[in-house]
Amino acid sequence: MAKVSTYLNFANQTEEAFHFYKSVFGTEFIGEIARFGDIPPSDGMPPVAESDKNLVMNVALPILGGHVIMGTDAPESMGFRLTMGNNVYITLQPDTREETERLFKALSAGGEVEQELQDMFWGDYYGSCRDKFGVCWMFNCDQK
Repeated sequence: MAKVSTYLNFANQTEEAFHFYKSVFGTEFIGEIARFGDIPPSDGMPPVAESDKNLVMNVALPILGGHVIMGTDAPESMGFRLTMGNNVYITLQPDTREETERLFKALSAGGEVEQELQDMFWGDYYGSCRDKFGVCWMFNCDQK
C-alpha cells in the first residue's frame, strides 16, 4: 500500500532529536538506526569519512495515525548543505516503479533533480528532487 512520510534533515543532531520524539510519542523505532558506517564500499564512490561513520543515515519513527517521520544527519562531507527549506522532505512510497517514475517526472518538471531514480544498495528504487516551488521530495519504491 502506498504511503507518505516526512523526512527531517539535521546537522548531526538526528539521534538526539529522534530519542526526544520517541519519548514524546511513546512509540518505538521501525527497525534499527542505520549509520553512515553501514554503507558498503562502492566503485567510484569515496569511502565514508571516519568522523561520519557513527552519524545517522536513516531512522524511522511512527508518530500519529500511521504517519512516520524519518531522519538523517546530512553530513557536509558528503556535499549536503543544510539550510532552512531543505531540512524537510515529503517522502512518497508508491506501490509501483511506474507510479514512482510518473510522480518523479511530474514533480521535478521545472524544478531540480537532486538524485535521479535508481536502484539503491538497500534494495529500493530511490530518487529526490525539489519542485518548481522549492518543496523537497523523496521517492522510495520497494517494488523489485
